[in-house]
Amino acid sequence: MTCCRRWGVFNPLAILRSLGSLVVNKIARLGHASRFSLAVLLNSGAILRRYPLTLREIWFSGVLSLIIILVSGLFVGLVLGLQGYEILQRYGSADALGTVVALSLLRELGPVVAGLLFASRAGSAITAEIGLMKTTEQLKAMDMMAVDPVARVVVPRFWGGVISMPLLAAMFSSMGIFGGWFIGVVLIGVDDGSFWAQMQDAVDFRYDVWNGFVKSFVFGVAVALIAVFEGYDADPTAEGVSRAITRTVVTSALAILALDFVLTSFMFRGTP
Repeated sequence: MTCCRRWGVFNPLAILRSLGSLVVNKIARLGHASRFSLAVLLNSGAILRRYPLTLREIWFSGVLSLIIILVSGLFVGLVLGLQGYEILQRYGSADALGTVVALSLLRELGPVVAGLLFASRAGSAITAEIGLMKTTEQLKAMDMMAVDPVARVVVPRFWGGVISMPLLAAMFSSMGIFGGWFIGVVLIGVDDGSFWAQMQDAVDFRYDVWNGFVKSFVFGVAVALIAVFEGYDADPTAEGVSRAITRTVVTSALAILALDFVLTSFMFRGTP
């Protein structure tokens, strides 16, 4: 009898059934997310009629994230300056510190770290805001008044995040370069002219600045879309909103890292 009960607990058919149900649910949710993304894009023309809402969301997603972006960029630049000088001076190339700091920030660290910070601060806030509106039935009330909640609530927040992300990444990289200059030139004593001259010679607008901008834009689209979808799809309970916020941060982080690998493999192939 004990063996039968144990066999019932570990029934392979039950495990297979649970696994199949999980896969089907994930595929159905992916299809729902695809339809939702299409609805967001089709209603994007609403931002031209409701531009004050979009400006408010740019303020909410971008301006209110400036402090954490600038402070984090400064400390990342300081660490890059210290680590870069420690390695370069062993080979007599300390003057190339500006090149190391600039390329590291413009190509990788700027877009990626800024994207992770953006997802943690702005993405989670967007999900919480939309999720609470769903919990308090504000979205249903808009629907009953013939106001499309996607066009009124979701689209301005989506484009506010998309527009803010590249600007935040640029400010992160700029602050990081300043931090690298401060620690290398002011505190350590690297030659100021060599720092900037080698940086200008090494940094290419097409391969470094523009590709970094494209990365940050793609990350902004991914994070904003994940944030608004998780908020809109959240269960209308406190626990459901909490789970949606967690999914936003985790999924956004994984999406940023995966997209960074894919974009890097295409962008910097054959870099001069």
